[in-house]
Amino acid sequence: MRKNLKKFLITGGAGFIGSALIRHIIHNTNHSIMNVDKLTYAGNLESLKSVDNNQRYSFERVDICDAIELKRIFKKYSPDVVIHLAAESHVDRSIDAPNEFIQTNIIGTYLLLEEARTYWSGLKGVKKDEFKFHHVSTDEVYGDLEDEDLLFTEKTPYAPSSPYSASKASSDHLVRAWHRTFGLPILITNCSNNYGPFQFTEKLIPLIIMKALQGKDLPVYGDGKQIRDWLFVDDHARALIHVALQGRTGETYNIGGHNEMQNIDVVKEICLILDQLAPSNFEGIKYYSQLIAHVGDRAGHDVRYAIDASKIANELNWLPDETFSSGIKKTVEWYLNNTNWVENIKFKGYEGERLGVIKS
Repeated sequence: MRKNLKKFLITGGAGFIGSALIRHIIHNTNHSIMNVDKLTYAGNLESLKSVDNNQRYSFERVDICDAIELKRIFKKYSPDVVIHLAAESHVDRSIDAPNEFIQTNIIGTYLLLEEARTYWSGLKGVKKDEFKFHHVSTDEVYGDLEDEDLLFTEKTPYAPSSPYSASKASSDHLVRAWHRTFGLPILITNCSNNYGPFQFTEKLIPLIIMKALQGKDLPVYGDGKQIRDWLFVDDHARALIHVALQGRTGETYNIGGHNEMQNIDVVKEICLILDQLAPSNFEGIKYYSQLIAHVGDRAGHDVRYAIDASKIANELNWLPDETFSSGIKKTVEWYLNNTNWVENIKFKGYEGERLGVIKS
């Protein structure tokens, strides 16, 4: 049994999805982890307190754009699997300042691929045969679904709309090229909108929860009828480990929650749960839905994303455990019970009213 244990190198492990993945691996398996994270505004080591003292977990503060440090990490840790999550991910930020997205999501991925290729080329035997580079991407690379009957499949052409999604599409193409040209054993996953505990409060769901509890306007872009598929982050973590350990080399797997919702309905559902769990005591506000405020739409705003996750279900026997109803209730309850974590999150020079109105 022990010979099958893996050493994971996880980039961006202090972020929302990365920290969920690390908690899942440490709490539910015997694998070990090296977490590499730059600790930007969205990286938070408090999300990893439950694993911090575990002997199978270690952390190094490293920027994936630092090639020298990447070489040191690979040599020191000698990983069996790389799961690459480090990325700038907020659409509004990418519209205001694309440079960081180009640097981290494209240049950073290139440097990581090159170091992984050099490292893998020097391996021998089973360790070389079983090495994997798993790149974690987004459904936003596929662009907008105009036909309400269509779903994104692994064969859907790329048509990114924002600097963020374009940078992720670019990184996906690099990963595939390193497989095709150099033989690097890769896997790619494209996921739908994530939500759940420990999510940075610029994103839609935690933003709405916190603004409601403060009695502030709940900003919704345009008419709020944009449709997203919502994936509970712990379900995503399970899917990622499934793919990393069982996925076929060179393949792409879409990961979805089977929960298509209009943004306005997501906001209304949060309001209903808060009405029950934390009734409003704000003057003139009986129901939190009274705080909903429609604001000008985002530039290049896609209307609908929807994932066909049949491939990962059929090949790897993965299905989400959470419905949107069960997952959103757990999420709201977590934020109500973890106000200290929320209070320690500080916005860094960004316009709070615009944060997180759409992208998880």
